Formats: sequence, structure tokens, C-alpha cells
Amino acid sequence: MKDTLQYLFDGNQLSREHARRSLLEVGKGQHSESEFASFLTVFKMRPITSEELAGFRDAMFELSTKVDLADHEAIDVVGTGGDGKNTFNISTLACFVIAGAGVKVTKHGNYAVSSKSGSSNVLELLGYQFSNDIEKLQADLEKGGFCFLHAPLFHPAMKHIAPVRRALKVPTFFNILGPMINPSAPKYQLIGVNNAENFNHYQHVYETLDINFAIVNSRDGYDEVSLTDDVRVGLKSGEKIITPAGFNMQKVAPEKLFGGHSVEDAAKIFMAVLEGNGTNEQKNVVLANAALGLQLVFPTKSLEECVAMARESLESGKALNSLNSVTK
Repeated sequence: MKDTLQYLFDGNQLSREHARRSLLEVGKGQHSESEFASFLTVFKMRPITSEELAGFRDAMFELSTKVDLADHEAIDVVGTGGDGKNTFNISTLACFVIAGAGVKVTKHGNYAVSSKSGSSNVLELLGYQFSNDIEKLQADLEKGGFCFLHAPLFHPAMKHIAPVRRALKVPTFFNILGPMINPSAPKYQLIGVNNAENFNHYQHVYETLDINFAIVNSRDGYDEVSLTDDVRVGLKSGEKIITPAGFNMQKVAPEKLFGGHSVEDAAKIFMAVLEGNGTNEQKNVVLANAALGLQLVFPTKSLEECVAMARESLESGKALNSLNSVTK
């Protein structure tokens, strides 16, 4: 680590392999907290490169506790967070809509960092039991088409990393690594990022991975399709811009996506949407995200057809049944 630190202090950038090797050593507890803090600080003093981020992703994925769910050809819908918008749990709701439409979902998530309610917060309150037991995860997929991988149960290396992150009290590159390290390695991923810089990083990294991906960033900074503005979408085939009208929906005012002041507030919104009692704005933004996920799985279908699939899942109660099947 001393040599790596000096290399970085001299103004150099790490190759993907050098970055991977460095973080592997940290994750195995081979370096002191002071050394790791110095290492993290380098990437606060200058922008991280896509190569470095890819290497760190490789290390954390290698260190994770894997679960083989490949037979399900599942999708993950997840965001980096950090957009400061405090929306309700749009991505997690979209997962149940997708599951209700017949596509298996293996969602990776955690407790909230910058919002009031992360996916783990709301699912825990609604009765989902976190586990890394593959039989339980398989059973959830069979019953409800959905299983949840609560990040702390799958990333043992964090015991060497988390104390330093807590001590530093500032965002680090770990804040954007989470979506990249789903230990089930889903076939499809709809990933939301919170700014243009991270969009470009994700595009560069995901182009090197064997995953069918769509990266989204709303032009006004949301890490999902917000319908508050146009959304930038990155695919293996290139980029496109989708307007709210592209989903055949009206533009939404930002305050309509507010997630409340507590996890309890977020859970009430969550259930209202699934039970058909959400506002039109809440419903539409969930349908838009679910539709983009469905189009990733069914690329020959139009966005209009995928919106219709998502709407049928939600309005028929299939999405609600998916949640009930894994929480009761």
C-alpha cells in the first residue's frame, strides 16, 4: 500500500488491475485503517477514472458472497442514490410491478444513505425477512417472482471498509459502487445514477460486463425515470433521450414524488401505490421505470407495449400479490 499511495501521490492513475488488487487487499484486512483512509482521500482530491472504478467494482464483486440464481434470468432495478431528492421508493415499487408482469427480480439494496427510506428500510418494515440462504431466495422467487439481497449479508469485506467510511464522514467512491456488485450477477440491470459524470462512468464500466443494461439519469438529477424532465438512457447499443411524452405521460412536478419524513411515511406510499390508491403521479413514475425494465428484457416490444404490461401488472393486483407472497 505504501508504494501504491506514493504512486497516487505522484499524480498517477491506477490501471483496472492495480485498482482491483489494491481494494482486494483492503477487503481482506491486509492494510491499516490509516492507510485505507489515505487511499480513499486520493479520490476525494481528484476525480476517479472509469478504469479505477471498474477495478474497484471487480474487487468488491470478487469478495462478495455469491448466490447462483442464473437460471431465473432475472433483472435488478437499482439506483446509486445520492441525488438528494428524497423520493418515495420508486425503484423498489417498479421491481414488484416487473415481478407481477412475470419477470423474476433479484434486487440488491441497502438502508438509506441520503434519503429517508432505502429499499432495505421499507422492505424490512413491510415484513420481508433478509437472508443470504439460497433456498430462501429461491423460494421467494418461486412464490412472488422477487427476492431481495440485503447488501450487508453479502459483502463481508465491508467489516474492514465500513469503519473508515464512518470515520471519514464524507462520500467516497463506495457511494456509487453498490449497484455494480449485485452478488447474484443478474442477466439484466436497470441502473439509475445521480449525475452526468457517474452516467459516463457506468456506461464505460458496463460496456465491459456481460450484463444487458440500461443506465438512466433524469436531466434534472434524479437517479431514475422521474418524469420531471427528460431522461438520458445508456444501452449497449448507444444512448437515447426519452421525454415524459415518450412514455405517453404528463410531466410531473418534483414535489409530487416526495417520499415523506420517515420510513413509515414511505411504507404508506408504497402500499397505496400497490393497492391502487396512489396519486396519478406516483403511479405513472413507477410504471415508467417498470416499463423501461421490461423493455430491457423484451427488446422487441415497444415502450408503449411495456407501459401496458406494467399497467396490467399494477392494476390487476399482480404486483401487490408479488409483495404479499414474499412478506406474509
